Amino acid sequence: MHPGPQQPADFLRALFDRAVAVADPMRIVAPALPPRPAGRVVVIGAGKASARMAEAVEAAWGPCEGLVITRYGYARSCAGIEIVEAAHPVPDARGAEATGRMLELLSTLGEDDLAVALISGGASALLVRPAGAISLADKQAVNAALLASGAPIGQMNIVRKHLSRVKGGQLAAAASPARMVALMISDVPGDDPAEIGSGPTVGDASTPADAAATLARWNVEVPQSVGAHLAGGETGVVPPGDPRLARVENRVIAAPAQSLDAAAALVRASGCDLRILGDALEGEAREIAGAQARTAIEARQAMKPGDSPLLLLSGGELTVTRRGDGLGGPNAEFALALALALDGAPGIHAIACDTDGVDGAAEVAGAIIGPGTLARARAVGHDPERALNANDSHGFFAALGDQVITGPTLTNVNDFRAILVLPPE
Repeated sequence: MHPGPQQPADFLRALFDRAVAVADPMRIVAPALPPRPAGRVVVIGAGKASARMAEAVEAAWGPCEGLVITRYGYARSCAGIEIVEAAHPVPDARGAEATGRMLELLSTLGEDDLAVALISGGASALLVRPAGAISLADKQAVNAALLASGAPIGQMNIVRKHLSRVKGGQLAAAASPARMVALMISDVPGDDPAEIGSGPTVGDASTPADAAATLARWNVEVPQSVGAHLAGGETGVVPPGDPRLARVENRVIAAPAQSLDAAAALVRASGCDLRILGDALEGEAREIAGAQARTAIEARQAMKPGDSPLLLLSGGELTVTRRGDGLGGPNAEFALALALALDGAPGIHAIACDTDGVDGAAEVAGAIIGPGTLARARAVGHDPERALNANDSHGFFAALGDQVITGPTLTNVNDFRAILVLPPE
């Protein structure tokens, strides 16, 4: 059955829910684990999915020694692995203290031991141990400025690595000479292990000069300690091929493409045509929204009554350059910009959500729009153009009751966007 005019929102939400479900660590961690060795095993990790991943490890192996850092509200009950909650997206003292203890724990490992590292999106903020003379407050300031700058995630991660004692392979180096298996849930375009959580278990060839250039390119002002640290020319980032990484194996066990494929299977089963626009899109949310709006409008103009609906599907990680003082995130801003670009075009509905349930810093996954979104907003006194200019997309959709709120999904495979184009009747 085609999703008719009364069901588009439910259909789109079902696609999103399916994308999240297939990335549940309880489904994917156990098959990726190596056989449990007879010797000492230590489980460490960080990210929004890491506590659920730890829960999955103990479901397969029983109680384990270890320490995992996750976002506030994302803890799970584990028998042996300690779960610490800390702040995201701007790090805090709890994350810094737990990261220090994690490094100390890894330093006790020997050649016959195994470290299992559980890394998912969010680890960049949750694993925090500032390098050199950089204070936590200075690190927080740089992180917040980067998030507001509009810089792509890969560029942000270069900076994060060179201001850290744990990112850019340094976590894995701390476990040497033990063997390490890192299981990763990707939330980055291209699924590069070096980018997931700023690559704490992966060597990196970037330089402090690269980090300084990124800060300059995106007009990020930094404290004196950060400038001095980068100007020194040396950080602790571990280069690829370093012998301390020789016994590290990195495995990406879930990625955005797999979740899009699962949603695509539902689309095909519904009788809709499907066009995947990419699983690794990057760029400014409002610009990508404008481009996808044009694609949707052109597709509908080519439709005739009786044609199959079309679903445009995409993933990746969009960014927002902060211009106003509202509350928003890349997915809600995409949805608002899309609604404005569509301008009430008939037969076009969409959903845009972050699979971790948190869009920006808000406890909101994203939003759903339809042909009546702008008219409904204006009828109750909400100006969509003003909301977009103020980066207040969450406030806009909250007023309409069109937010998607999931609570912690306990996974993170990046953004999910679906645009449903219905034929004329």
